[in-house]
Formats: sequence, structure tokens, C-alpha cells
Amino acid sequence: MEKEPRAPGRPLGRFAERSLAGLIVLLACGTGAGTLLLLVRGEWGPLHDLDHGVVVALNALVADNDVLVTVLNFITDLGARLVLTCVTVVAVVALLIRRQGRLAVYLIVTGLGSLAIGPVLKLLVGRLRPVVEVPLTEFSGNSFPSGHALGATVTYGSLLLVFLPAIAPRWRKPAIALVALLVTAIGLTRILLGAHFVSDVVAGWLLGVAWLVITAYAFRLWRRERGRPVGELTDGLEPEAAPEVSPAPDEERMLEHPRAAIAELATGWVLIAGVLFGFGLLVTDYADGTFLGLLDREVPLWFAAHGTPFWDEVSWWASKIGDTESIMLVGVLFCPLLLAVWRRWRPVFFLVATMLGELSLFLLSTRTVGRHRPPVENLDGAMPTSSFPSGHVAATLCLYVAIAILVFPRTDRWWRWISVLAAVLLPLAVAASRLYRGMHHPADVIGSILLTLLWVGLLYWVVRPNADLDQGNRPALESEEVGRLDDELIEAGRAG
Repeated sequence: MEKEPRAPGRPLGRFAERSLAGLIVLLACGTGAGTLLLLVRGEWGPLHDLDHGVVVALNALVADNDVLVTVLNFITDLGARLVLTCVTVVAVVALLIRRQGRLAVYLIVTGLGSLAIGPVLKLLVGRLRPVVEVPLTEFSGNSFPSGHALGATVTYGSLLLVFLPAIAPRWRKPAIALVALLVTAIGLTRILLGAHFVSDVVAGWLLGVAWLVITAYAFRLWRRERGRPVGELTDGLEPEAAPEVSPAPDEERMLEHPRAAIAELATGWVLIAGVLFGFGLLVTDYADGTFLGLLDREVPLWFAAHGTPFWDEVSWWASKIGDTESIMLVGVLFCPLLLAVWRRWRPVFFLVATMLGELSLFLLSTRTVGRHRPPVENLDGAMPTSSFPSGHVAATLCLYVAIAILVFPRTDRWWRWISVLAAVLLPLAVAASRLYRGMHHPADVIGSILLTLLWVGLLYWVVRPNADLDQGNRPALESEEVGRLDDELIEAGRAG
């Protein structure tokens, strides 16, 4: 006997049930956070003893483990305001590129709200930071609530709600669990590093969840007012936007012959490592009496003799362009925008492989060659790596040359030349600053150029990052005339 089709439920009833569930969560989180606030303000004895006892004990437990402290600081940085702001800005720009204005507005409003809630409560409560024997991280301002816990909950939670439709249904619960684990880990690091009390972190989590519930509910009302269905939150805020919020469609073959390509890259990497070792050995042990040896000796001495406080400051800023944090930040920000505009995984693979290969070749070369720094004042102090090759120059060259290779053929706008100028001028500025600051010989910079030419050249030959253009696909950013034609076609489709 065939089962009778189920009558569709009442949309209004389903919406009321979901709204009631959200209201219960909101009340629970708000009540918990408000109770903690009152107890902290009233300096309730049991909570005061628990807070101080836990933070002192945990801080003492991890203080002597340098590796663990490094890991904890890395995790806690994922909840720093700068990181959260950068992640949100990139997501907003990517959504605007994909014409998802409502979701972009949601992220902006949610993020601005979290930026306001934390500082206001810190000012009202005025709780001082914990006093521990060994401070393990830098912090400023008052303690309650934890800005890292609040910001991480709101930022990563809102991003999850926006991009859930792009995740296959079977992976959504693991994704939710992963975000919850990340937010929990960030909060716990604040206690372990001695930056916050337990109640500060718990209050940050509760306030973050409460704000997420409020903004998600407001967004669902917005959808309802525009006649859109209101589904489960586990389907994301805009389920129908799945094609647009997906980073890129699956590519049948990111590499033409994956096994052969991997073998070619591995073989080429070994050969390039050998070339760098040979060149490093040459300039270290056999360049005396040659023109290259003369440069390595005289150029650092000349810069040391002509140093001034003004150029010390300028060179410091120029050197920052090529340090690890700046390179990682640019790379991490560029990849999502690349996906948003071009919807291709192969260029992302090319860029990531470029940076990973550069890092591994640099670390191997600096360890095997082991060249001493120039015999002048090293303005950056003792560095953990040796002089050959220059890691700053190699990283800057590889990153911006790879970006230029990707950007230049994909648009015919005038600003594609900006990528070329960046690939030329930024490495020059970094190289000059490293020589001025007495951190490298000229041959070290030449070694970085050699590394870039060989490794990026090999990747370009094997990966073919612009293969989609070779197959006849038009650039994602074309001339103004074609762009206007596309807009007209889109408007005509909407009118139809």
C-alpha cells in the first residue's frame, strides 16, 4: 500500500517553533553572561577564588614548555582583532564580487556589533587582568569579557552560517564541530597564557552566541519579509546561494597528469636544492679574489658607513614587506579573492606550491650552506637562520612574481601593470633594506633570485596555472565594453 504524501506543514508554525528555540538560546546565553557580569562586578568570593586559582595553576603548568607556548600563541592569534577583521573583510569583498550583498551586509553588521560589545563591557566592568608569575603573551585593556573569545565566536560562527550552503550535507556537522573546537581552543589559550580569567572567557563565549542568535534571527526575518522560505540554520542563512558562495567548482583535472607532475616537481626540487647548495658553497668558500667576493665584502661596509637614523627607520619598514607575517598575510588574503573572481583551483595550487616550495628550499639551503652574516652591525640582531640565501627577498620575489603571473593574462585593464610593478619594486626595496641593515651579502640576494627563477619557472612549466585561458576561456576581468555587455545581459535576464 502506497504511503500518502505528507501534507506540507504550515510555514508560519515552523517559523514560530524555530524562533522560540532561538529565543530560548538567546535567553540562556544572555542570562548566563549577565549573571557572570554581576558576580564579577560584585567580586563574589567563590568565583574570585576559582578564577585566580585556575589561571595561576594553568599558567605555571605551561610556562616552562617553549614549544607549547609557541603553539598556544599561534592559536590565540587566530582570535586577534586584526586577524578576525582581515578574515571578515576578505569574506565581504568575496561576497560582493559574487553579488551576495545581503550576506555581505550580515557579516558587516555582525562584526561591527562584536567590536562594540566587548570594549563597552570592558569599560563598564573595569576588571583588571590576571597577575601571573610568567606572562606568556602581550595584552592591553581590561579583562572582562574576553575579546578573543567573543570575537572568535561571532566571526567564525557568522562565516560558518554564510558558507554552510557550500558544504556538502554530510560534512556540515563536522564543519560545525570544527568551528566550535576552534572557538573553544582560542578561549582556552587566553586562560593558559595568563591573559584572562575563566569567567572572562565563558562570558565572551556566551555573549558571542547571544549576538549570533540575534543577528541570525534578524536575517531570517529579513528573508521572510521578502517572501523567501526560512529553513533550518544547519542549511545556512541563504541555502539557494550555494553556487555563489562555493569557492570554485570541482575541476576534473587540476593537473593534466598528476603522478607525472608530482614526480617532475619532486625531481626539480631536488635539482634546485643542489644548484643552490653549489652556488652557496661557491660564494662562501671560493669567491675570495673574485668580483663577487669584492661585492660581498665592500657593499655591507659601504652601507654600514652611510647609515643614518632616518634610513634605519625606512629600511625597517621596507624589510617588513618581506617578513613571514607580511608574506603569509598577503598570500592568505589573495587566495580567497582569487577564488572569488576566477573560480579556479589551479591558480590557488600554483600560488600555494610556490610559497611552500620557496620556504622548504630556503630552510634547506640556509641550514646546509650555513654562511655567516656580514661582519658589520646587524640591525635586526641575531637571526635563527644563516645568511645565504635571503629569505625575505626570496619570499617577496616568489609571492609577487606568482601573483603577477596569475593576474597579468587574466585582465586587459590598465591596473594589471600594478602586479608587474609590485613584482619588481617590492623585491628591490626588500633587497636594499636587507643589505643596508647588514643582514645579507649581495650574493645572498643573487641566491634568492636564482631560487625564484628556478622554482617558479618549474612550477609554471608543470602546473600551467593559466591553462584555463589556453583552452579558450575568457578572462574573468575583461575590457569595459565586454563588462558592460555582460551587465546588460544580466539585467535583461532579470527583467524577463
